[in-house]
Amino acid sequence: MRNPTAGTPFTEREGGRTYLQIMSRTPGAREILNNSDHRAYPVPAGPWALSMSWHDLLFMHWPVPADELRPLIPPALNLDTFDGDAWLGVVPFRMSGVRPRLLPAVPGLSGFPELNLRTYVSAGGRPGIWFFSLDAHNPVAVRLARATFHLPYFDARMSSRKEGDGISYRSIRTHRGAPSAEFAGSYRPVGGPFESRPGSLERFLTERYCLYAADGKGRVRRGEIHHQLWPLRPAEAEVETLRMTGQIGVDLPDTPPLLHFSERLGVLAWPPKRLEP
Repeated sequence: MRNPTAGTPFTEREGGRTYLQIMSRTPGAREILNNSDHRAYPVPAGPWALSMSWHDLLFMHWPVPADELRPLIPPALNLDTFDGDAWLGVVPFRMSGVRPRLLPAVPGLSGFPELNLRTYVSAGGRPGIWFFSLDAHNPVAVRLARATFHLPYFDARMSSRKEGDGISYRSIRTHRGAPSAEFAGSYRPVGGPFESRPGSLERFLTERYCLYAADGKGRVRRGEIHHQLWPLRPAEAEVETLRMTGQIGVDLPDTPPLLHFSERLGVLAWPPKRLEP
């Protein structure tokens, strides 16, 4: 699977620094907050709650009929479409440096692989992400996220390792009583980095600054996040096993996915807040 794509190249930017110089480190919270012109709405007021970095991320996206996903989304949310299609994403990556504000990262708890199944929604003019599932190789993180963010996190046995210029990734859900899910494959970037253009499909799929989740009573909450503009690259992937969508009763189309890779991104997150009726 390979997807050539177009966008604005990452060349000299931010005071003459190149892409390689920018991505050689994870920016601090102040630097992340000072870069916000690309957002559709302002950075949230108030202190952020969590800081983290996302590494070696693959976006795998397929167009699906909107009427297949609409019944799976709470009525309080709009299902977002692009040119009439809803989009389903499978996203494997690795997290590091996960820590609460004013506290250090805890070795053994602050870094782990994660895999999510998602689509795109909005409420009150704020485009965001709806997660059908999030698998993580960290039992503590799974339980904290389920309790505090009301996100559908599940325990999984996972690995993410570099092999040459690519990533080998494996995930098998082990969560007791949960529907099965499995992903195995490898992926790599195949082109130079670029910035998504406003109005493009890449911008629609990637530049979203909140997530939505529902608690046990069906009340929807919004969790705000912030990061710099995604440094995307075209990607290719060899998928051995992809059993992620049976849990929601949706079949993927028999077409190659749209693929993008990103090496690293620093992220800030705010506590979730209940949507006003």
